[in-house]
Amino acid sequence: MKILYLAHNHPQFHPGGTEIFAHDLFQEMNRRPGVEALFLAGTSALQRLPSPGTPFQTVGRSAREMLVWTGGFDRFNLSQVDIHGVLPELERLLREVKPDVVHAHHTLLLGVEAFAVVRRAVPKARLVLTLHDYHAICHNDGLMVAPAAAGRPPALCRQASPDACHRCFPDIARMEFRLRELYIQRHLGLVDRFVAPSRFAAERHRAWGIDPARLGVIRNGRPAAAPVPARPAEARAAEPAFAVFGNISPMKGTLVALEAARLVAQRTRRPFSLTLHGAPLFQADAFVGELQAAVAALRATGTVRVRQAGAYVPTEVPALMAAVDWVIVPSVWWENAPLVIDEAFRHRRPVLCSAIGGMAEAVRDGVDGLQFAAGDAAALAERMLACLDEPGLWERLSAAAPEPWDIAASADAHLELYRSLRRSSSPARAAAAAKTKGTAKATAEEVKVAEVKVAERPVAAEIGA
Repeated sequence: MKILYLAHNHPQFHPGGTEIFAHDLFQEMNRRPGVEALFLAGTSALQRLPSPGTPFQTVGRSAREMLVWTGGFDRFNLSQVDIHGVLPELERLLREVKPDVVHAHHTLLLGVEAFAVVRRAVPKARLVLTLHDYHAICHNDGLMVAPAAAGRPPALCRQASPDACHRCFPDIARMEFRLRELYIQRHLGLVDRFVAPSRFAAERHRAWGIDPARLGVIRNGRPAAAPVPARPAEARAAEPAFAVFGNISPMKGTLVALEAARLVAQRTRRPFSLTLHGAPLFQADAFVGELQAAVAALRATGTVRVRQAGAYVPTEVPALMAAVDWVIVPSVWWENAPLVIDEAFRHRRPVLCSAIGGMAEAVRDGVDGLQFAAGDAAALAERMLACLDEPGLWERLSAAAPEPWDIAASADAHLELYRSLRRSSSPARAAAAAKTKGTAKATAEEVKVAEVKVAERPVAAEIGA
């Protein structure tokens, strides 16, 4: 079986969760007998300048990894407008490679038109799309958060619609949002199977219009690693260590964590530390200024030892976790399936997370972690105070941390999905044929969903909103 993975970036240039998982899955598949995987990532002037004569570039010395320069991308329609360069070259690549499965991990940069190119160039290939976030639904960078306006802070969006989107972006007509929705959904109709890493994300996309017969859940996985030892109990008692991992940005809630730590310092003289692992990549100067001011205010308390540790690579996570007691995931948007939660649980570190989205699905409040209202620094401060003051809390939560999926288990589930799709007729073509005949039903074989069964966990009340 030959598999072509498509991603909107390469983790070497942008180490986001989607890029990291897609690349890990690609590498794991190449360890399987009888499987050949290739990786094609989009790139732009933020990472690379275009090469003369071709949109393709190499990544290091790997013969199985490539970049395609996609500078002509329209973010509103998720459209690749370079119809004379990128799309014809992608079609030529597909005809030469002849993949059995094309698995896309995003629609950014390559554009939704890539699905039509796949159908034209390799009509027998099966097409899979993983819904890592909500870019198809939401023009606001896929966040499903209403952007801040005069006198109005950012607010969670519970259901997108042309009217709601127009209220967020009044300069864009309601009709334009409806046309955007129709354009994207039409191209997504070419996909054989959609995969969501969380039940929350699956439900959000189902409510938006994704065919549930072609939608399943397969959890992300992380490379296997032995849990690092816990810090000695005496060290945890003398100076509890909190940490935030991942790219630093407004939506990741870094400022919420810093403000919460400042509030804690006002209420107790107990020393503790807060480390920011990550960097504010591609962030606005205004946000970087706010970040530095918040760090300075926290240092001024004299109680908190705060450190900006900078960017890191995934292989460094175990060593970084060894110096941490508590992992904070303070995102203020509907995170789908943050890898850092799995990484924390692998090393038996309790998680403090915002009580929304895939975070609330992954962390059981009071069992293996603690939840707090998203964006509420005071609520997070209360949880951090409990971590400082409640005897035995760390031991109880740490002992209950679930064993996360490793990348091998996730790859097994994906491989079974690919095989099931190849055994059956194309679900996308079957759905189109059924619609033509005036029925929305296909045969049982055509609508079979390869869904991984996971342990039942509480889901945020907003899942059905």
